[in-house]
Amino acid sequence: MKSFELLSLIFIVIVASTERQQFCRVNASPEAILDTNGKKLRGGDHYYILPFFSRNTGGLALGNIQREYSNECPLNVVPEPYEYFNGLPTTFSPVNPKKGVIRVSTDLNIQFERNTMCAKSTVWKISKFEQQYLVTIGGTKGDPGPETMENWFKIEKYNNNNIYKFVYCPTVCKYCKVMCKDVGIFVKNGRMALALSDAPFPVMFKKVYK
Repeated sequence: MKSFELLSLIFIVIVASTERQQFCRVNASPEAILDTNGKKLRGGDHYYILPFFSRNTGGLALGNIQREYSNECPLNVVPEPYEYFNGLPTTFSPVNPKKGVIRVSTDLNIQFERNTMCAKSTVWKISKFEQQYLVTIGGTKGDPGPETMENWFKIEKYNNNNIYKFVYCPTVCKYCKVMCKDVGIFVKNGRMALALSDAPFPVMFKKVYK
């Protein structure tokens, strides 16, 4: 084989290998989210959402900061007032329902597994209240598109110890203009609730074993 042909063959092999590596990197799945036991979160399984910094707060549940009485039609997503309360069991549903593992930076619906007469569903959504965007229930599960933008959240890493944060930055509508914010804590009249914020609320996910 002539030297020119040999060099051409080597060049083709190198280019093909490089393109294959780039293709693999582009198509690699986002990192899986892990629970407190180091196991992958899975759609349909039940989890408690616990604060990383307790600060006299427990897991996430239902409450109310929009009405005079906190137990009247609890529509807000709130941390429990005591750190030994786990909150409500929660499920996560990725935008692609065929994906079993919940991964970072992926649009998903979040739902409390509890019946309530105050809303049609316990799916989380963003609602505006007194110039503040709060996390409430009453959202729609699935049906990604411009009509359901307020119902989609993402989970991102907060640090490398299986600690995460919620983010509102839906990408289910490619041409829609969206607001991207961390989900943090809003306080009104001494009561706390989840809301869009510049400061995230770090959380952990604890598997619920039936």
